[in-house]
Amino acid sequence: MPSETLGAPAQTAPDPTAPALMTQAQRGLGMLLCLVTIVLAVLDMNIVSAATVPIVRDLDPVHGVDRLPWLVSAFALAATALLPLYGRLCDSYGAKRVLLGAVATFALGSALCGAAQSMSQLIVFRAVQGIGGGGLMSVTMVVIAQFKEPGRRADAKGGAMGGIVAGLGMAIGPLVGALLTEHVSWRWIFYVNLPFCLVVLVGVALVIKLPRAAGRGGLDFLGSALAAAFAVGLLLVTEWGGRDYAWTSPVILGLAATTLAAFGLFLWRQAVAAAPVLPLSLFRIPVVRLGFAIQGLVGMGMIGAIVHVMLYLQLARGIAPTSASLYLIPMAAGMTASGLVAGRLLARGRSVGVLLLAGAGCAALALLLLGLSGPTTALSTVLVELALLGCGLGQLIGQLIVVVQEAAPVHQLGVATTGIRFFQNLGNALGAAVFGTVLARVFAGGEQGSPLGAVRTLTGAAREHAVRSFTDALDVVFLSAGGVLVLVVLLVWRLRVVGGAALDGGEAAEPGAVAAERPVAGARAA
Repeated sequence: MPSETLGAPAQTAPDPTAPALMTQAQRGLGMLLCLVTIVLAVLDMNIVSAATVPIVRDLDPVHGVDRLPWLVSAFALAATALLPLYGRLCDSYGAKRVLLGAVATFALGSALCGAAQSMSQLIVFRAVQGIGGGGLMSVTMVVIAQFKEPGRRADAKGGAMGGIVAGLGMAIGPLVGALLTEHVSWRWIFYVNLPFCLVVLVGVALVIKLPRAAGRGGLDFLGSALAAAFAVGLLLVTEWGGRDYAWTSPVILGLAATTLAAFGLFLWRQAVAAAPVLPLSLFRIPVVRLGFAIQGLVGMGMIGAIVHVMLYLQLARGIAPTSASLYLIPMAAGMTASGLVAGRLLARGRSVGVLLLAGAGCAALALLLLGLSGPTTALSTVLVELALLGCGLGQLIGQLIVVVQEAAPVHQLGVATTGIRFFQNLGNALGAAVFGTVLARVFAGGEQGSPLGAVRTLTGAAREHAVRSFTDALDVVFLSAGGVLVLVVLLVWRLRVVGGAALDGGEAAEPGAVAAERPVAGARAA
């Protein structure tokens, strides 16, 4: 298939007879180290939720509850803001060095969080941890993309492993956090990261050998700052809008205007910068462009599902928050199972494109079924629907990263990988805002004069009516999220068309038609 089909420039093929930088055993051990790194990232996004009450009790029993949202937001804001810069650093200085720096920063943040003596300190230290955490998963995926034998295409099974690890982390994160908090101390949810970080640092330094970056282009610090300003502004608008401030308040309108200005300046900077952090040329590659859009929509639908399932269980069914989190285990199990199945199918030569299409279809169906849930729906039915959703997401998230990596030019592997993660995070933010607004508006239409939070405190007939209005509003949210995933199905179908044989199990006719030949074998090891 001609390279113009994918929009990627033709590239020089590596010499298949050149010596590999890493032996098969080293690649296996390197993959294990990378999976441990991804587990750290996924665990840390879920483990803190189990320790919020002890943290508030120890650090700020009076005002701590009001500041809890910042405990989560500080990590997310820092991680998202730094993603574009991580990609450029990988392409300029090599993924191994950047991964070592990200893990070291994450370890420093974890140690500081464990030693925090106030909520203010903990929030600041969570931001430090987030700076490192932003690179744990994204930079690790860049490293995994370079684990290949000379002359062979990148192994798509790495994407399947991503689904497995994400599912396991989602399932055991709250459980590990609860056990450590109950039997040791909440501080150990942060200290537990340190030995794993040490193992990863030593292992990566000694075992992983990757080619040095082809060139050391300058870093676009202005572009990075504008990307960070845009990401932080968007996340704050979605976090504050409709909750802390009205959508039409001067604070939200001013913040939104600033965010749009930062976005416009960012686009301008990427068009003129010598080494942009998110090159606009990537968007001229159809597979990359569609991959970014799909990942953003998947992130939007996923956050709409998880957040609102928790609301449904707690407000409509009266389940305690800790117990409600256990209902995500079927979803995590579905992600793990689909990752295992996808890995076996890919090993047998099955099509990546078909797996993506099946995943999008499963996720869309699950959300549409959740849109039929009511206050008396059997909880076993909800569990099955969440498992189906997990099966779909497990096939989508990891595989999309690999597809984009395959289509991106070799010298832009880092920015392409972090770019798809960046769009997923932005999709999460937009999903939280859009679906939260839909929920509030529909509920207000059926339950005028009663705030959403009052559902839990009402009794008798008033509660029954409020719960019915609430579940009706949730149905609209789930059906809307399902509509987003239906759009994903259509885009995945289009992705298969422009990707051709590269997504349907065939090899590209020209070396480099899909930028699969990552490192040039025999290059100096980093």
